[in-house]
Amino acid sequence: MRASGFMFRGAVIPACARLLPILALSVFGAAAQPGQPAPAQPSYSMQDSNLRPALPGALQGVGIDQRLDYQLPLDAVFRDEAGQSVPLSTFFASQKPVILAPVYYRCPMLCTQILTGLESSLKAVSLNPGRDFEVVAFSFDPKDTPETAQSKRELYLRRYSRPGTANGWHFLTGDARNIKLLTDALGFHFKYDPASDQFAHASAVMIATPEGRLSRYFYGVEYAPRDIRLGLVEASRGKVGTPVDQILLFCFHYDPATGKYGAVAIRSLRIFSALFVLVSGAFLVFVIRREKRQKPGRDRAGQIR
Repeated sequence: MRASGFMFRGAVIPACARLLPILALSVFGAAAQPGQPAPAQPSYSMQDSNLRPALPGALQGVGIDQRLDYQLPLDAVFRDEAGQSVPLSTFFASQKPVILAPVYYRCPMLCTQILTGLESSLKAVSLNPGRDFEVVAFSFDPKDTPETAQSKRELYLRRYSRPGTANGWHFLTGDARNIKLLTDALGFHFKYDPASDQFAHASAVMIATPEGRLSRYFYGVEYAPRDIRLGLVEASRGKVGTPVDQILLFCFHYDPATGKYGAVAIRSLRIFSALFVLVSGAFLVFVIRREKRQKPGRDRAGQIR
């Protein structure tokens, strides 16, 4: 508002004073409104197949079902890059959030984009693998070997190129049974095509809490660094990150339907409305006191002093 819009005398002050209760009501009214629920996930069940074109046969059953707060099978056993058998619980032992990337290492295109997108995003995040969180890529192809996993790990460590973080990157392989245990828990559904010897699958990474419960899903092959950081901070329940991250979590809300963090308009409205009422109230108090000080007084004889 321009300075010319204010008058220090006359009828403007009473008019502003009459607006304050309305503004105050708008603030408290907004605060009383419940938050709007996130849009529901689209259903790919056969029940509404008449509402959408049928998927090609090769893609039937392929997709991701969000299973937020679902407990991962921490007793599932995989092989690390050195070929050693390790339970999934190994990567949660340090009580840090874990980023999970379901891929397969022989994948000619999409899985490489997933890992590259994750690496690029983490490069823009100041939190460090190994210290603040763990990265666990695992292959859902039983044919992948620890040697292939090691090769992929070395590639992405070179790309990431941040000293002291190698112990936070893990590339696992496993047998069909343990792979199924983990992918079922993630709600990650894929399909093998014998003709091409490839897998049809969706693309996403997930964040799990230090206790091994699914916290966030991020879709696609590019992941906003802000979303990844906020997801890690939220999954850790504030154990990593800064006070600024906590403020951002107040202003941004995870939408399960989109797999992204978005600004919460109603919260922003509450904050700015409350600030406006406070500033306006302080301004009116200042002006009224100034008016009283400047008002001419009269002595007992009625003469202006």
